[in-house]
Amino acid sequence: MSARLIKAQPLTREAFAPFGDVIQTEGAENFLINAGKTRRFHDLAKVETCGENARVLINIFRGEAHELPLPLKLVERHPLGSQAFFPLAGRRFIVIVCPDEGGKPGMPHAFLASGKQGVNYHVGTWHGVLTAIDQDQDFLVVDRGGDGNNLEEYRFGDECSITL
Repeated sequence: MSARLIKAQPLTREAFAPFGDVIQTEGAENFLINAGKTRRFHDLAKVETCGENARVLINIFRGEAHELPLPLKLVERHPLGSQAFFPLAGRRFIVIVCPDEGGKPGMPHAFLASGKQGVNYHVGTWHGVLTAIDQDQDFLVVDRGGDGNNLEEYRFGDECSITL
């Protein structure tokens, strides 16, 4: 049996809403600050942390470029906090998410994020690993630190692959 091929769709706020926030300036509330010299794009994502000694972490992840089609082997979720990714080099990347179906990931969805978009996964959202394409890329990542296990993983067989 051959793997199901899932085509990445353009990343939009509406399509991604069940899984989290799209972080982008387009269409965002904004206003001038710093004596009118800086435009602030305000409240772009809901950062959430829960559990013992929870705190917000700011990290940089360096992702190696993946070749497409990409076999989907692993998804993960974070039950104690949201997790946000924003590309620092302005390059596109693939976003993979799955609805929760009884504690396991359901049918995967894939989105193509432009280099001017990031994502913030809601608490407990099944998502694929960091998927840079075209070339290696650094991402600003905001997530949760603190006590407790904030990582669940699910491994797929050869059910599906992601393509553009």
